[in-house]
Amino acid sequence: MSKSSTIRNEHAPRERTAAASAVREHKQEAVSPDLDRLIHERIRLGIVSALAVNRSLTFNELKALLKTTDGNLSVHARKLEEADYILCEKSFDGRLPKTEYRLTAAGRKALERYLNHMEALIRATREG
Repeated sequence: MSKSSTIRNEHAPRERTAAASAVREHKQEAVSPDLDRLIHERIRLGIVSALAVNRSLTFNELKALLKTTDGNLSVHARKLEEADYILCEKSFDGRLPKTEYRLTAAGRKALERYLNHMEALIRATREG
């Protein structure tokens, strides 16, 4: 191997790194770095998305739809409720307890922002 090809190979990784940094900087300019981590988690995104297309869903309906456990759904729903993204109404159907969830206006707005953010990331990646 000649010296010139050795030198070129030594600099190639730095050039690729610089190019990758330029692409990352361009993407960061195009897309806000503020991803809503609360919604980004898979189960919480599922809850908010399901409630966005349904007037309300019961605990058992969400559990079946998301294929998750009682404890997992309960923890994630509570986090969304604390953020005022969903409402939780507890009642009784005869003697059976019934928990029903609805998406709040703040939750709908947060989902819309999240989807816009993800769409911008996709566009930036395709244009990149």
